[in-house]
Amino acid sequence: MISIANTMIRNYRNHILLVGASLVIAGLFTACNQINKEAAKSTGAKADSASIFLLQKQKINKSLVFPAELTALERAEIFAKVNGYLKEVKVDIGDHVQKGQLLAVIEAPEMMANYAQAVADVQSLKAKYTASNDAYQRIANAAKVNGTIAAVELEKSRNQMRSDSSAVEAAKAKQNALGQLKDYLIIRAPFNGTVSQRNGDAGVLVGNGNSKPILVIENTAQLRLRLPVEEAYTGAVADSSIIAFTVDAQPDKIYHAKLSRKAGVISQDNRTEIWEYIYTNSSKDLKPGMFANARITLGRPNPSFTVSPSAIATTLEKKFVIRVKQGKAEWVDIRTGMNTGDRIEIFGNLSENDTLLQKATDEIKPGTSQAIKKN
Repeated sequence: MISIANTMIRNYRNHILLVGASLVIAGLFTACNQINKEAAKSTGAKADSASIFLLQKQKINKSLVFPAELTALERAEIFAKVNGYLKEVKVDIGDHVQKGQLLAVIEAPEMMANYAQAVADVQSLKAKYTASNDAYQRIANAAKVNGTIAAVELEKSRNQMRSDSSAVEAAKAKQNALGQLKDYLIIRAPFNGTVSQRNGDAGVLVGNGNSKPILVIENTAQLRLRLPVEEAYTGAVADSSIIAFTVDAQPDKIYHAKLSRKAGVISQDNRTEIWEYIYTNSSKDLKPGMFANARITLGRPNPSFTVSPSAIATTLEKKFVIRVKQGKAEWVDIRTGMNTGDRIEIFGNLSENDTLLQKATDEIKPGTSQAIKKN
């Protein structure tokens, strides 16, 4: 009896232990399932939902600073047209000159001798022509009586007169040409301006072989402010025709210039278009050759699509935004325009009110389902 009782007690204890172990294991499974469900919910929310926004058009403006250069409104490098020696230079650097003012005189004895010879040739040929013309007139009058003058003699006299007349005209043309060259011995100012260079003194040989000009005249009363505008901004419109700029020589002073013209072409060297502004330099405090910093506000004439930088994905091949259409992701290739820092102008196959992802990445493949949420 005692043996049977002990056996029953041992079996009961084992049963209790087995039931307890089963309950512990069941509790662990329940806890793990609950953790997995919560993790799955959390993970699913991150993977299946994405922030979106509706694409809208808006005006975009950007303030930019361009490096610029000041140049004279007019600039002339004055060379000698004829070979000779500088006889006299009337001006020096810094001198203000008026249009037509005498600047320099060149001495060329050979040219003056040639001109004198041309004048003498004209006078000689004129005398010859006068004689042949008189002879022709007499023969022509005599030929009016039949049989007095042979026809061949009349024709010969007429041809001689015409030849002498042509010789006179040729000599006059040569005299005029040499006379024009003689006028080049006197150098005058082509416009009102300032002498910025002087590269010759009295006695210096000048002529076609000189690489440096004798003088350089610049009109500094008005200056050209030239801005090299990047290609991306050449289609934009400035908010005003007046531009503000500063120069390194006077960084605390702001100057203003007015738009004059645009080049109309893109430079092949640096992919920019030159925009030119005119500054009236009445105080003479600015000088040609100065570098300037010009500030200009540019914008589009019409509203355009803009997005935040995070909405644009970039790969080695292209740039794109991700459009959500019927719950599916769709890549849309774009080109970017003006960048204001927080907004970027985009162009592509897009329409107003398209649904775009706020954060685009190439990890979101086209055709994948997107559970979206609005910000």
